[in-house]
Parts: sequence; structure tokens; C-alpha cells
Amino acid sequence: MWFSISAAAIAPGIALLCYFYLKDKYEAEPISMVIRLFIFGAFLVFPTMLLQRALELTLGDNPFFYAFILSAGVEECLKWLVVYYVIYKHVYFDEPYDGIVYAVALFLGFATIENLIYSLLNFTTFSGLLFRAFLPVSAQALFGVMMGYQLGKAKFNPVYKKKYLFLSLFLPFLFHGVFDYILLEIKNYWGWLIIALMLFLWARSLHSVSKANDRSPFRGVLREDDVKI
Repeated sequence: MWFSISAAAIAPGIALLCYFYLKDKYEAEPISMVIRLFIFGAFLVFPTMLLQRALELTLGDNPFFYAFILSAGVEECLKWLVVYYVIYKHVYFDEPYDGIVYAVALFLGFATIENLIYSLLNFTTFSGLLFRAFLPVSAQALFGVMMGYQLGKAKFNPVYKKKYLFLSLFLPFLFHGVFDYILLEIKNYWGWLIIALMLFLWARSLHSVSKANDRSPFRGVLREDDVKI
């Protein structure tokens, strides 16, 4: 039973990571670096939980504060710091889509361990695991796309670097907070609101994936190679 729950809890994060990794059209990132960011995200769960608990005991946990500060605020700030200091200036970050790949890897590492802990502690049913796969886990991936897309724009648009660095933190924080607030506080029609939000996030993320690939400096090089062949 434990093995089945663990496998079902881990599978969505791995599947989503593979999906976004394979969306890189022009120069795939080293798998070792992607795994490294995934592991960093996994280890980030524990200091995040400790910090959230300390703040909760000190400042309280009303729904708005919990959604936007304890959950979205703490998590997105810590994730942003890791992505920025580990990969933003790294030599492997050499095209806009790389920001998406590495941010999504970190976010899904975090989401996978969080999902595993929750599932094992609560002996989640299959329907519960599906619910978490389609909502919390996939939402984390989409917040990662947001952060990574803006980091890619910041790195390759130096004139607007500060603006895009700000957006790389603010946008995932904002949508993460809204997501959690709906789940915590909205009693009527919360399902319809979450579905609408998730559809919007998926549409926005797929658009960002397409735009980031279109801005790749390797795009023209590969096309020239195709012509030569």
C-alpha cells in the first residue's frame, strides 16, 4: 500500500517535468542540471515548512494571511532565491526557455515531496491523488512556468531586467495566493473558480512556452542546418 501511494504521489511531478523538458525545441538542457534543480526543490520543502510554522505560531493563520503570506509568499520567495542564485547566471542558461525548464524542475521537486508527505500522512485515496495531481501539483508546475518565463526575459532583455525580475517573483506569488485563497475560503462554486483559474494558467503557460521557444538564439541556427542538409 505504501509503495502504491508513494508511486502515485510521485508520478504526476515526474510526468509534468518530462512534458515541459521535451517542450524545449532547440537545445535540450543537461539532464543532470534539471535533476539537480528538482532535488533542490525537494529539499526546499523542509525549511519552508519550518518557516511557515514559525510564522503561523507568531502571526496567526487567517485565510488571506495563510494564502498570500504563509503559503505563496514564503514558498515563492524561497524558490525564486534558489533559481536565481543557482541557475540564473549559469552558463547553461543560454536561451529564454531554459528559465522555464529549470524553474519548473525546482517547483515540481517541491510539489512532489509535498504531495508525497501529504499522501503518506493522510493515506490518500486514488481519487484524492488524482485531485492533487490535477490541482496542487500541476499548479506548481504552472507557477514555475511563470517564474521561469520572466527570468528568461530578464536575462535576455537587459534593458528591462529589473522589471522582469520583479515579475518573475510577483506573478507566481499573486496567482499562487489566489489559488490557495479559493481553496481555503470560497465555499460556493469554488470548483468552477478553480477550473477557470487552471484553464487560464494552462493557456498562459503554453503561450509562454511557445514565446520562449520563438526567442531562442538557436532557432535560426538549426533552421540553417536543416537547409544545408
